Amino acid sequence: MNFDLSEEQELFTSTVERFTAPIDVDARHTLRRHEKGYDPARWSELAELGLIALAAPEDAGGMGGSPLDLALVGEALGKGNAPDPWLENGILPARLLAAAGANDVLENVLSGEGVIAVAWAERNQRYNWTPAATKLSSGAINGEKTFVLGAALADHFIVTALDGDAAAFFLIPADRDGVEMRQYRLADGSISGEVRFLNVAVTDADRLDISAEALAHITADMRLLIAAELLGLGQRLLDDTVAYVKEREQFGVPIGSFQALQHRLVECYAMIEQSRSMVYRTALAASDDPENAQTAAAGAKAFVTVQVDHVAREAVQMHGGMGITDELAIGHAMKRVLVLASLFGDVDTNLADYAKAA
Repeated sequence: MNFDLSEEQELFTSTVERFTAPIDVDARHTLRRHEKGYDPARWSELAELGLIALAAPEDAGGMGGSPLDLALVGEALGKGNAPDPWLENGILPARLLAAAGANDVLENVLSGEGVIAVAWAERNQRYNWTPAATKLSSGAINGEKTFVLGAALADHFIVTALDGDAAAFFLIPADRDGVEMRQYRLADGSISGEVRFLNVAVTDADRLDISAEALAHITADMRLLIAAELLGLGQRLLDDTVAYVKEREQFGVPIGSFQALQHRLVECYAMIEQSRSMVYRTALAASDDPENAQTAAAGAKAFVTVQVDHVAREAVQMHGGMGITDELAIGHAMKRVLVLASLFGDVDTNLADYAKAA
């Protein structure tokens, strides 16, 4: 079987590598010190490269990228240890808007002119898209959302609210009356937020028509791309650790010459290669076997999370105490792994979804 990338896929991968190349530890600190946790100018540059447009179909103004195309971009961003919120503020809102047919708003997202954060998580809901505390009544939304990724960057929120017994989606400007936000930083240094809606008036024009079937497919897409970014992060962690043990000396010799460490690194290498096979298999299944794509994505995220988490902990252990700090790239990579591990379901949640489908 031929696993070579197409010319177009090679182009996107190399484009992402060039985009992430200048981002070293100092550059990451500079980006994170921005009042919004990220520089909007860099977001515009990312959009100009077409990395968000890949997520939207051609008839909606996008580039119609395949699941494998997107997975390769996610992997490259992870390998570059990039701080860019491509998944949470690019791909996710683009997918939701495309499913709703909101092409006018989608155009702004694809161009990088608009940034949207998805406000769907609530306390005690555990990864459930259906809201419990946020409700629509008499034309107004009341409730509170937590873990709103990129909230400080956003000029609009896609908000879930209970309309009767069903979940409804609304596109609400961040500056609309009644919208309040409290920012906080996540483990990876990005800014998330708790957003409160106090009698926020909405109209039918604000409503997004997103079916349950479309939402299930979007969830599967996100799980696949999270697994892809985790794969890239795992590769970066392994590469940096191999380079380090070749240089770090103990008892007058590089610690990489110790057989015990060699065995552990070989095990990490095998885990990364298994994860890569899993991600590519799932990406191909999403195109060739959409009926089982949701099951495959849940299994892939659970599997890759476990593998990369092990690699991250081994990388930190071999670096010693400094491995957990923000002075080394692996410290940043591990903290991003921790955030992604819980996004769209932790290992147990994904395994439960996988088991139900099986």
